[in-house]
Amino acid sequence: MQGFSIIIVSWNALHYLKEYLPSVAETNYDQFEIILADNNSEDGSAEWVEQNYPDIKVARLDKNYGYCGGNNRAVPYSKYDKLIFLNNDVKVDENWLTALEHAFDEPDVAAAQPKLRAIEHPDHFEYAGAAGGFMDKYGFPFCQGRVFDHVEKDEGQYEMARDIFWASGAALAIRKELFTGSGGFDEDFEFHMEEIDLCWRLQNLGYRIRYAPGSIVYHLGGGSLPMGSPRKVYYNFRNSLFMLWKNYSAASLLIRLPIRLKMDVLAAYKALFSGNPKEWWAIARAHLHFVASLGKMNKKRKVLKNKRIHGSDPENMYNVSVVWRYFIGGKKTFSEIVPETAIEQVSQ
Repeated sequence: MQGFSIIIVSWNALHYLKEYLPSVAETNYDQFEIILADNNSEDGSAEWVEQNYPDIKVARLDKNYGYCGGNNRAVPYSKYDKLIFLNNDVKVDENWLTALEHAFDEPDVAAAQPKLRAIEHPDHFEYAGAAGGFMDKYGFPFCQGRVFDHVEKDEGQYEMARDIFWASGAALAIRKELFTGSGGFDEDFEFHMEEIDLCWRLQNLGYRIRYAPGSIVYHLGGGSLPMGSPRKVYYNFRNSLFMLWKNYSAASLLIRLPIRLKMDVLAAYKALFSGNPKEWWAIARAHLHFVASLGKMNKKRKVLKNKRIHGSDPENMYNVSVVWRYFIGGKKTFSEIVPETAIEQVSQ
């Protein structure tokens, strides 16, 4: 059945549901449903939703499965052909689905994301996904509108619908058949970069990811893991290595991964000598866990390798180092970091 099934994972976040769920429920669109994936909350979240929004389906899970596991287990409750994984701290424009629908007009489009603005600064892009995500050659993600900690004001500079490398997990729309057929979110990731891994896998299968600027949502962000927390640093570094090992082409794995590992070591010692030993240890633990998980990740890589349609990396993995251009070259925005000719190549 054509339409959108909006899945919202939540754990002990009733305050977010009360604040942001009403805007989602008031969406102006004919064919959509909302599913709350409740990760065994103890704050009455499921009961509040059932009482105040009886049309919303509630998937009561037996424990906290996190973002990946909660979303994966809620998918069987959906009835429509497209899924939207929406964070519980997102406020939406009432017509957001109408604009997002058109991103799927072409059959080879697997997933899409709306424009993400910040709730606290609504004229600025939001950190988690801004105007669509990209990847540099060493596996560092960045966005139109956000590069590392530099977030741009939305002045209409990213109004072109286009192919992107990854869609933000804060508001990720995807064809249900492809989500389930690709195995869904990798639950070994737990938190962070699982959506990039998923989008990369889909591109290796020959599908495209789109940015839909006419669809606008507002994201608070930082609710599950605050910026700069050692736990978040750990997940970002570990999951990035998981993702690269699984999805890199053979050439990139051989040439680029060793360089990336050295860059991580430099980041760790920079943290240590800057008086942040907790961040140093978080990066060290991430690498130790990666090494311990190599056997498991290698099995996943072999499975994915047999499915991919080409041996190279996706075309819109930019052949630049965002770290070099940002920290050494002083280039702070997407348009400064990525050559204009490269932008034209992936724009449709």
